[in-house]
Amino acid sequence: MTTTWKITDARVVPKTDDIVMKDGGRRIDATYAYADLAGSTKLVQSTLYDETVAKIIRAYINSATRIFREYGGEIRSFDGDRVMAIFIGDDKNRKAVRAAFAINWAVQEVIPEAIEAAWSDGKDFKDISHRVGIDTGESLIVRGGARNNSDLISVGSAPNVAAKLSDLKEGYSIYITKAVHEDLDDELIHFPTASGRTSNVWSRLRYGQTVGDKHVEVYGSHGRWGV
Repeated sequence: MTTTWKITDARVVPKTDDIVMKDGGRRIDATYAYADLAGSTKLVQSTLYDETVAKIIRAYINSATRIFREYGGEIRSFDGDRVMAIFIGDDKNRKAVRAAFAINWAVQEVIPEAIEAAWSDGKDFKDISHRVGIDTGESLIVRGGARNNSDLISVGSAPNVAAKLSDLKEGYSIYITKAVHEDLDDELIHFPTASGRTSNVWSRLRYGQTVGDKHVEVYGSHGRWGV
């Protein structure tokens, strides 16, 4: 508790070894994205073999990880069936949302097809669901744990809110804050329809969300866009 922090601004997303355990820290302006497989507890408690459940969870984590990285995200945390990525740079919000659309595409089109092809009864449990939460802002990254057993900890509103958004059950697959939404290009807001027109793929949640003492304006979407 008496430690004086030695904090510098981060120009890249730090790795664990980049930060001194005792007193090191990096301030970073970043966008945090959490991808969370919904209903995994139900899967685990179902009649499916645990090996089958493990393959489904692994397929989701593998897909989300590869997609986040494809769009410039740095993976910094795994927690069961959840993966967290950090995006930096002027286009950090656009990249994070683009990745979320691609993960949604994988969940709706790629993974179910693979499940059905792998098991004779795969059609009975191929439909999985997930949620991605995204927020942006300044955070402090420090190192927590003990020697040889440590990991990075992001302290700030953005990682906290993004994690909470990935837990929402408002009927959407992707949730972003107003700050993220306001930074999006039109192509990430309006998708073409079969009629040749465009449609807004985002809906503003009527009451927003309260995270701690902070009220957050939130937008939800079912948008999907292949890699």
